[in-house]
Amino acid sequence: MLEPLLPKGKEPGRPVIWTRRRLIDGIRWRIRTGTPCRDVLERYGHWGRAYDLFRRWQRDGIWQWIFTELQARADAQDLITWDLNVDSTIVRAHQHAAGARKRGTRKGNRPAASSSSRTTMGSGAPAAA
Repeated sequence: MLEPLLPKGKEPGRPVIWTRRRLIDGIRWRIRTGTPCRDVLERYGHWGRAYDLFRRWQRDGIWQWIFTELQARADAQDLITWDLNVDSTIVRAHQHAAGARKRGTRKGNRPAASSSSRTTMGSGAPAAA
């Protein structure tokens, strides 16, 4: 189902060392496991070749096009249910929205300094305790 969507290769030249199928399987394995590119298993081909294919197709928008096409085909066959559910337990607020005091918005929260705790010096600065 995926093969007809893949771009056609260039004209035949050098013999293929790693088939495109193996490289794509390596890309899928890397994304699924979350491992670094250099840790792609050797059975999927050289990690650098898989990375080059991934980046080239990413720059050209091929991965997005394949995803969109597969999604459209699945939707045409009613294989996708388009329900959206937003649960407040998974929506996180930014730390600044968590109720912390904002500078300059609340007056009078601090206790007033008593006049006995300040001693005026010639510069007008309070004396160190």
